[in-house]
Amino acid sequence: MGNVPERSKAERFSFIALNRSDFGVRYLCRYLNVSPQGFYKWLNRDESTRDIENRRILGCIEAIYAQHDGNYGSPRISAELKANGERINHKRVERLMREAGIVGKAGRIYRRRPLPGNPCIKVENLQREHGMPSKPNSQWAGDVTYLKINGQWQYLAVIIDLYSRKVLGWELSDTRTVELTLTALNKAVRRRNIESDLIDRGSEYGAYAYQSRLKELGIEPSMNRPGFMNDNVYVESFFQTLKTESFKGFNFESVEDLRANLAWYLDRYYNFKRRHGSLGFKSPDEYERMAA
Repeated sequence: MGNVPERSKAERFSFIALNRSDFGVRYLCRYLNVSPQGFYKWLNRDESTRDIENRRILGCIEAIYAQHDGNYGSPRISAELKANGERINHKRVERLMREAGIVGKAGRIYRRRPLPGNPCIKVENLQREHGMPSKPNSQWAGDVTYLKINGQWQYLAVIIDLYSRKVLGWELSDTRTVELTLTALNKAVRRRNIESDLIDRGSEYGAYAYQSRLKELGIEPSMNRPGFMNDNVYVESFFQTLKTESFKGFNFESVEDLRANLAWYLDRYYNFKRRHGSLGFKSPDEYERMAA
């Protein structure tokens, strides 16, 4: 139960009220260092206007939390409440969630698997020189990550727009080849009108076939330095979010199930509904529309 005993007495009583059916009042009172008599006196007190309002807000919080499959913590839930016309201080949202034991999913850093030593064309990291883009469709980034299902590796290639973090193209395969990354690129190209974009590093991105396709499209290539994960930090961060929200804790019976889940998460949820902290808690699609 973490550090609940350090909370205020009202917060501890609230925690007992929410969890008494699972653990029992006496056990929780003993654990939280309060008396059962004090708890029942608090429980039977006259409900104030603020108590009623807190209960209403908590219901809204729980609905948003469920709608987003437990992905949202207090900052994104606060942003969602604001978008719904609720004027509620974020500290109040944080407190109500803490009292109710509502916690968003926490991510972790995933180590990268060693890359195959494929022959490839070496190009400079232009993104470090240009900095972050000021409009959509001026810089793209691509990379590959791995997902394990039923003991077998699956590889996911993505292309994202660095301005909005929108996923423009993706592909899943059981082999990590240039065809995988080319398919993701071609999907992104069909979705956008090409100007002059930057594609970050992955071993397949330097392959002759891939570089030839970039030249054909008029896209200027860029690759991060080998061993410098931070050069492609935005895609790495995206992969961490993806695995936390759409893969960790899920049991996929088949690759088809995984692919269907990715299609929902990437094409419907992440691009159009999920609020992004670095975008002012707007979704990628909403952020792009604001720039139009």
